[in-house]
Amino acid sequence: MNTKTRQFFHMHLVSDATGETLNTVARAATAYYADYKPIEHIYALVRTQKQLDRVTAEIERQPGIVLFTMANHDLREQLETWCRKFGIPAISILDPVIASLATYLNAESRPHVGGQHALNAEYFRRIDALNYTMLHDDGQHPENWKSADVLLVGVSRSSKTPTSIYLANRGVKTANIPYVPEIPLPPQISELKKPLVVGLTASAERIAQIRRHRLLTLNEERQTSYADRREITKELTEMKNLCASNNWPVIDVTRRSIEETAAAVLNLLSQRQSSTAAPQNHG
Repeated sequence: MNTKTRQFFHMHLVSDATGETLNTVARAATAYYADYKPIEHIYALVRTQKQLDRVTAEIERQPGIVLFTMANHDLREQLETWCRKFGIPAISILDPVIASLATYLNAESRPHVGGQHALNAEYFRRIDALNYTMLHDDGQHPENWKSADVLLVGVSRSSKTPTSIYLANRGVKTANIPYVPEIPLPPQISELKKPLVVGLTASAERIAQIRRHRLLTLNEERQTSYADRREITKELTEMKNLCASNNWPVIDVTRRSIEETAAAVLNLLSQRQSSTAAPQNHG
């Protein structure tokens, strides 16, 4: 659809924490309305009356739907009351989930501002994974690959690095390794037991397009086969053969976002862990 015909609307995202959850849900929801484009107004760490007053002043100036996550009962009530007064829809996006959990657990919720970002073991696991992933980008430090949860192998411009970083943010230690034609991978990769090795591939046309753009940004004018579709097709064929010979799963990223590619990797990791943890039948 031509973006010039899209209709715009204001969407105010109010959170007493970082707003990460709120932003993700809002964008997932608005993706269902391709004819409309939200103008996002993001207010994070809203924890005082003064901060809330600034928010309501901005909403009054540019009215639009309000989505919020707020644990503080008084501030939340004030925001809802203010929105009702001006006829502005205000939706607490976590309420249905919290209510369902309360019913299922037969327990009362105890809100804690920013509780999902507490400095607990899970938080430090994610930081550790991110540090590991940044240190092991683009084939660096192969002596440490045995500590990885996932190894991504792919030709240049197959989204290895952004996928690795996304996985790291989910607490998955990820190393990525470039596949370069006629240059064998380090031999220790076939001896690794812990990491799940996954091949990333894409259509030759897609890889060529990304590589051409890369060359333009680098102002590269020399003749090179880097973006030649025939050469790329040969690279991809060799990559697929390598994965097949090692029994590594392959994910085609041509039409996948980084999030979708990472989700596919996480599914493979979960399946592997489940099969490993399954009790052995010795009967």
